[in-house]
Amino acid sequence: QVQLVQSGGGLVQPGGSLILSCVASGFTLDYNAIGWFRQVPGKEREGVSCISNSDGSIYYADSVKGRFTISRDNAKNTVYLQMNSLIPEDPAVYYCAADLGCGIKWSTRRFPSWGQGTQVTVSS
Repeated sequence: QVQLVQSGGGLVQPGGSLILSCVASGFTLDYNAIGWFRQVPGKEREGVSCISNSDGSIYYADSVKGRFTISRDNAKNTVYLQMNSLIPEDPAVYYCAADLGCGIKWSTRRFPSWGQGTQVTVSS
């Protein structure tokens, strides 16, 4: 059974940094992609980043390019989202999700497996 367990998140001041982790079990990251998404109540879910292990491709939303970095540690079956220079537009519940690949339409596609979500708050 595929399971994604998230950790990290919390409260940070504007300009600060946080790192989110997503540990996968029930499958190996070697053959799967992990995407990070975020959602604010009343707004559509937004794709943040995706890393595809099969071809090594990485995608970022324009809103986070240059500030967020996605990475993976296949030995630990873990994907990370390093978030730097956090701004007031970044607060949301962040989710990791797994699929066979990212693909060009990764940000709007429904991934089949999801983590439990973690809150990120940016406030002074």
